[in-house]
Amino acid sequence: MKRGFTVTELMVTIALIGALAGVAIPVIGGFRESANQASCVNQLRALGVAMEGYLTDHGGFFPEMKMGRKSKGGGENVLEKVLLPYVGGPEDFRCPADHEDFQKTGCSYFWNHHASGMRKSRVVMFGMDSNHSQIPLIHDKEAYHGDENGTNFLFMDLSAGKDPDFQIESK
Repeated sequence: MKRGFTVTELMVTIALIGALAGVAIPVIGGFRESANQASCVNQLRALGVAMEGYLTDHGGFFPEMKMGRKSKGGGENVLEKVLLPYVGGPEDFRCPADHEDFQKTGCSYFWNHHASGMRKSRVVMFGMDSNHSQIPLIHDKEAYHGDENGTNFLFMDLSAGKDPDFQIESK
């Protein structure tokens, strides 16, 4: 004898599936955000390798660049134009979690314009004399990766992450 589902069994099954989906969706969203952040960090490291290529070709001097631009029609002396010959293409300047800035400006990242035109060994920030390797060179334009601390940085030593370590020594 064949037995069909009763309305009660069907409702319990639907409720169970709904509860599992309610738990799984935030977890999957968290995995997606972690993947985007890791991809962004790798993107920044690739820009660091491109910058090293630039430094090799230009005697150890950083390019003269603006921090960024407001639209794609802006100037030529910006990160996405200067480093383009050293990367695979324009998409290399897009953070996977950026859904606005790249479309408007052609880049998801800002350049530390205080390093512009300087020799790599001479860059100083906030009076940091020692450990200048932790000076940020490139960073996300916005906190694309969650909370207000969701900004990734590429540092002078080509390490990348979301935790800047500013240790200023008093004299």
